Amino acid sequence: MVALADHEPRSRAGRPMRADARRNYGQLVEQAKIAFAESGVDASLDEIARRAGVASGTLYRHFPTRLDLIEAVLAEQITELIDLGRRLLTAEDEFDALSTWLRAALEHGLTYRGLSATVMNSALDRGDSLVSTWHAQMFEVGAALLARARQSGAIVADADDADVLKMIGAIAWATQDAPDSSARADRLLALLVNGLRHGGVQR
Repeated sequence: MVALADHEPRSRAGRPMRADARRNYGQLVEQAKIAFAESGVDASLDEIARRAGVASGTLYRHFPTRLDLIEAVLAEQITELIDLGRRLLTAEDEFDALSTWLRAALEHGLTYRGLSATVMNSALDRGDSLVSTWHAQMFEVGAALLARARQSGAIVADADDADVLKMIGAIAWATQDAPDSSARADRLLALLVNGLRHGGVQR
């Protein structure tokens, strides 16, 4: 993953980190992942540092801005989604593989609501191509799973890649603030998946 490798933990000077610094980096990203899932992108950075067992200054040495920390968390999550999709490309059941990945993508959108939008908006302001590359790689693996399911006859032939992936984002957006967000998202995902199933759509 060339693009995501830019977020491998390195010192600010670009040199590989010492073992203790690497541990601190890993703990900060892990605790930020939990805090952002709990409280959104405005989670307290000082509290993240405390949970990671380091001083606030250590956090700011690794991540000078909030956006740097958000990008590190998002890069890790997107890498996991892409890796999952690539593994599923060899699964025996094409429809189940697609459904599994779509559910993982939806859970990511629900858990880390606001992170993608924050990073994307900042990337547009800065002319940053890295974030665009992340999304392109996610689209690539999602489209490959859809194509494989189409070729096997498991889903309708005219299922459009962009439409399906946009609907996953729309489900996450539409249900994120509901008291029963997970249950409602599951119902909407089931409607989408059933609609994709071959013969499930009436013309």
